[in-house]
Amino acid sequence: MRFTSEQVGGAIVMTLGERRLDGLIAPEFRDAVREAVRPDCNLYILDLSAVGFVDSAGVGALVGLLKFLGRERKMELCGLKPTVRKIFRLTRLERVFAIRDSKAACLAAAEVAQKAAS
Repeated sequence: MRFTSEQVGGAIVMTLGERRLDGLIAPEFRDAVREAVRPDCNLYILDLSAVGFVDSAGVGALVGLLKFLGRERKMELCGLKPTVRKIFRLTRLERVFAIRDSKAACLAAAEVAQKAAS
C-alpha cells in the first residue's frame, strides 16, 4: 500500500496513493493511519486525490479513524474525486467529515483558525 505521512506546520498530512480504498486495502490503511497519529498533534489532513473508488469497507475505515481520533482531534479530507465525493454526499457523511478541495485549503483554514485562537 502506498501511504505517506508528514508534519506540515501544526498538522499531520497523510496521503493515500492508491486508486481504491476498499476491503483489500482498508485494514492496512487503518493500521498505517493509526501509526501516524501522535499525541502532540490535533489536526490531521487526509489527501485522497489518488483515490477513485471507495467501498463500504473504505468508508468504515474512515469513520473508524474519525472515532479513533476522538473529539479533541480534528480530521479533514481533501482532494476527493467526483465519484468519491458522491459517496460522501449519498451517505450524508459530508456532514460528518470536513471536506476541502486541496491540502493547501486545509492548511490555510488551519492557519486562520490558529490565528483566531491566539
